[in-house]
Amino acid sequence: MQTQAVEDYLKTIYEIQSQQGKVATTVLAERMGVAPASVTGMIKKLADMHLVVYERYQGVTLTETGQKIALEVIRHHRLVELYLAEALGVPWDLVHDEAEKWEHILSEDVEDRMDEALGYPTTDPHGAPIPTRDGFVAAVPHVRLTALLPGQTAIIAEVSDHNSDMLRQLGELGLYPATAILVLDSTEAGMMLRRNGEEHLVELETAAHVYVRDIQD
Repeated sequence: MQTQAVEDYLKTIYEIQSQQGKVATTVLAERMGVAPASVTGMIKKLADMHLVVYERYQGVTLTETGQKIALEVIRHHRLVELYLAEALGVPWDLVHDEAEKWEHILSEDVEDRMDEALGYPTTDPHGAPIPTRDGFVAAVPHVRLTALLPGQTAIIAEVSDHNSDMLRQLGELGLYPATAILVLDSTEAGMMLRRNGEEHLVELETAAHVYVRDIQD
């Protein structure tokens, strides 16, 4: 039976797998906030359901069926985030937690209506791509903001949505996706950025969760 816990695990495995390849159980336990023994038990259950392939000491990968479920949950999540932000005016630092609740119960009919009402969007409020109904995810080439050097310009492509305090801080600075920035300096204290003529200092820990595209010297 497909439960909320199963969907949460599949979604998290997909996210880690997209970034790192095979997923180590220790990394999954840290991301899920549970004990490694609990992760091992769930992984065996998912393997029995043919949703993941698990090799001891080699990590976990999603099967085609597991990935399909994960992408459907992610599609729900990101559509809901955008709907909450665009239609209801919920601040972008609050939509993630709300979408966590909606993603498991959204019907296909409401999903389609939400998609149409939003104009068939391709990204969520944080710049993350929204999977299509058939499970396609557009590849958006980008790099971490921390990789930029002083004097380089770029467009903010995506911001991690897992820390509401960080999102609130970036929002106060106007550092949203599609925003053009210029790197003035980068030190241990952080990165000094210019946006629309205004200068802002962003801590390195925060900058590491901001991704940019269209980099120019």
